[in-house]
This record gives sequence, structure tokens and C-alpha cells, in this order.
Amino acid sequence: MSTPTPKAPSPLRPLPALIFASRWLQLPLYLGLIAAQAVYVWHFLLELWHLVEAVFGSQTALQALITSIGYKPEVQITALNETVIMLVVLALIDVVMISNLLIMVIVGGYETFVSRLHLEEHPDQPEWLSHVNASVLKVKLATAIIGISSIHLLKTFINAANYDLKVLMWQTIIHVVFLLSALAIALTDRLMSHPRDSH
Repeated sequence: MSTPTPKAPSPLRPLPALIFASRWLQLPLYLGLIAAQAVYVWHFLLELWHLVEAVFGSQTALQALITSIGYKPEVQITALNETVIMLVVLALIDVVMISNLLIMVIVGGYETFVSRLHLEEHPDQPEWLSHVNASVLKVKLATAIIGISSIHLLKTFINAANYDLKVLMWQTIIHVVFLLSALAIALTDRLMSHPRDSH
């Protein structure tokens, strides 16, 4: 018994075809995010190079690090100390986490809203990409933003002497708002994914 040949999809009418093709307008946005990713890589390498130079006694690199992390010690620092190293490492982790967020937006957003990447057989396909959709992407982005906010808050607390009490209070409040927002998004996603039976 012969298998019926699947029917070819009928071509879209001009207006629906134009509306559907408009998704490609997002392509420059994702290319712009790739450029932003390159800027973050350059910033990461520059900070890392300054840290290595400071380890070997470069005062110029040390002052560049102190300025970039916003550290304002009461006495002049002439060598790396634990606080400066910790703040620099947290800044590097911050860059990595923002870079991860960019990758999620670029890859997941393109796959969800523009066009399929067809990575099913690729050995390096991200695990989360196989079941990504707009709802999953929102939860992952909210989680990533909480991680970034946590790093910023930790940097602020380590360097608390250089911040006003209102700044510390508002950063903590904003972080709590991020947490509650992520919980609300995750709960909404769970309720929408597993609706209760109507009977």
C-alpha cells in the first residue's frame, strides 16, 4: 500500500507573507547584541590583563583597577589586597553572567522569534535550546537577571563604605523586587503549562 504524498503548503497571500517576513527586521537587533558581546569580551580581557599586571607590581594597572571597580580606600593602595582582588573578580564574574544573558537572548530569541537554527544534530547544541519557547526564555532571563543583581549587590556590600545608606537600601529593595518578579513569572509559567482540569 503506497504512502500518501504529503501536500505542499499553500503559499501565503501577499499581506500575511509581508507580516510574517517582518520578523527578519529583528535580525539587525541580534547582530547588534553580538557586537555588544564582542565589547564585553574586550572589556573582560582588558580587566584581566590589568589584574595580571597589578600582580607583578604595575602601579598604573593597579590604579586602573581601583578606578574601574569604584573603590575609594581611606589610604593610598600601593599593592593588591584581598578587597581589590575580590571586587575585580566579582566584576569579571559580572561580565561573564551578562555575556551568558546575551547568549540566551541572541540564540533563544532568534530561534523563537526569527528562524530555526537546526542544531538538533550539532554536538554543541545548548541543552536548554531543545525546549525553548517564549515562556521558558522569560523564566531563564529572569533567573539570569537575579544572578547579575546578586553579584552587583555583593560588590556593593564589600565596598559598602563608599556608598550612601540610601543606595544600599535601594539596591537591596530592587534585588528583592527582581526576586519576587522572577517567582511570579515562574509561577505563572507553571500554572499556564499545567492548567487545572475544568471538570
